[in-house]
Order: sequence, then C-alpha cells, then structure tokens
Amino acid sequence: MKFQYPLPEYSGYKEIIAPGGAADLMAFSLIKLSEGESYHSQSGEFEVGLVILSGKANVHVEGNSYMDLGDREDVFSGKATTVYIPRDSSYEVVGYNHFEGAICKVKAEKKLSPFIVKPEDVVVHKRGKDLWQRDVFDVFTENVEGKVDKIVLGETINVPGNWSGYPPHKHDKFVPGKETAMHEIYHFRLDPKDRFGVQMWYNDGYELGEAYLLKDKDSCSIPYGYHPVAAPPGVRLYYLWCMAGSGGRELLPNDDPNFSELHR
Repeated sequence: MKFQYPLPEYSGYKEIIAPGGAADLMAFSLIKLSEGESYHSQSGEFEVGLVILSGKANVHVEGNSYMDLGDREDVFSGKATTVYIPRDSSYEVVGYNHFEGAICKVKAEKKLSPFIVKPEDVVVHKRGKDLWQRDVFDVFTENVEGKVDKIVLGETINVPGNWSGYPPHKHDKFVPGKETAMHEIYHFRLDPKDRFGVQMWYNDGYELGEAYLLKDKDSCSIPYGYHPVAAPPGVRLYYLWCMAGSGGRELLPNDDPNFSELHR
C-alpha cells in the first residue's frame, strides 16, 4: 500500500493519486497553467473540488462562467477560492498570474449544481494550544451541507514548531456518535520550501508505526490509523485535506485514548 506521493516538476495536468488508489472513493491531481493556457476535462463519476492554490483563473462549468477567481499569491497568503464541479459535468480552467490548482475528486451518487466558495465564505478555526496550535480553514464542511454529495475539504497551517491532527485521531471505523469512517488525502506545502515536515501514521497498540519525511508538494493517502503532522521550528507547514466515506459527511474524529488528557 502506497502512502506517500512526491511531486516531480510538472506543467499542465499532473495526476498524483489515481482513481481506485484511495479506498476506491477518491483521487487527487494538480494543474499548473501559464498565462492564458486552458485545461478541459469531464468530471465523470466524481464530484470535484477545484482549489486555487495560487494565481487566478476563469472556470467554466456546464454553461456557468466564474471569472477572475483567486486572490492569493500562495497558500500562506490568504484563504482559498474553491469551485465545486458536479459529477457528469464538463469544465474548463483558464489560468492567469501563475495559476496552480488542486483537483480533489470524490465518487458521487448525486449530480448537484456548481457553486463557488469564496475566501470570505471559508470558516476559520484556531485549534489547539501549547505546542499543537494551528489554523484550520473549512472549505466544504457543514457550510455546504446539501450542496455536495460526499466530499469534505479544507486547509490547515501549522504554527512553526507545532503539531496538528492533534491529539492524534483517526476516522476509519463507523461507531455511531463517536467515529466516522473516512479515507483522507493530504497535500503539503512548506515555507521555506527547502525544509521538511513530518507525517506520523500508526494504529492502536503501535503495531503499525511509521514516520514520513515530508518535502514541499508531497501528498499522502491515509486509509486508516492515527495521522498527526509536525512542523519543525522555523517551518510553516500547510496541507490541503480532502475526505470521503460511505457513511455520510459528519466529522467525528476519534482521539487516541493514550492522549485523553489533551483537548483539540
């Protein structure tokens, strides 16, 4: 089972995690367009969250045109603009100002309507304390209930030297009222880019215990287990997170009982 996906230099469309490789529910790609370049595609059986990482774009979805989207230089300089693209839809992205975007795909049963979450629509949370402080930006969570089928999407930025996904939690089993079952994909960016972060992955009893050195633009596919993230001192660490499962969209992370004295 592959967990970590490094990103080589690329332009245009780059598939990172292929359909079928993430619990047969999800896929993840990136797109980088020079001034005026365009990308055309069909969403097929997937609903899509197109997250503008940097630059600007015009996006056309099934006859709807969303113009001059995006207002951040990079993922550390503002909140995201995100376009929801329903399943069975044709779409086109035209890039400007060094556009780069993330294409988060989740298998969907319902075809709904396209819409935009603008930066002012993003819900911001200050989470944690002491050495596990981070800013969490909800893009597709409770704020879009009824407008999407299964996709859950957001961004997190770790304070330098701090942990996130902490206390360590998992969401791989359906336990009513306690835990939801969702696969998750992370995509990372670092500031400065030439440093590193750490992704942990383990289960109850520590029978599985892995630590991954994260480089700028790495991605991880997390099928199960606890999965905290650490930013070394002097490093701001960003990750885009996308989740989906068959048991609904409610976020019910289950904390590692060994850290029960800590609170998110």
